[in-house]
Amino acid sequence: MISEEQLDKFRVSGETIRVVRDGMEVNDVHGIVVAWDESSVVIRRPNRRVVKLSRIYSYAPVSEERVNPLEDTEPNHS
Repeated sequence: MISEEQLDKFRVSGETIRVVRDGMEVNDVHGIVVAWDESSVVIRRPNRRVVKLSRIYSYAPVSEERVNPLEDTEPNHS
C-alpha cells in the first residue's frame, strides 16, 4: 500500500502518475493525485474526470518503467 508521504509528494509536485491495477497495460490509469483517505486515492485523469482507486494498487511516476504486478520479481528457487 502506498504511504501518506509518497501520496503527498505526488500531490505537491503535480507529477503525472501511473496506477497499475492488473497485468494489462491498457487498464492503467494515468493522472495526478488529488486527494486520499485511509483506503482510497482520487486521481484526476487528463480528460479532467476523477476516479477513486484503492490504495493497494501500484502507484509510480509515468516516467518510470511499468512494473507488472503479476510477474515475479525474484526467480523461483524450487
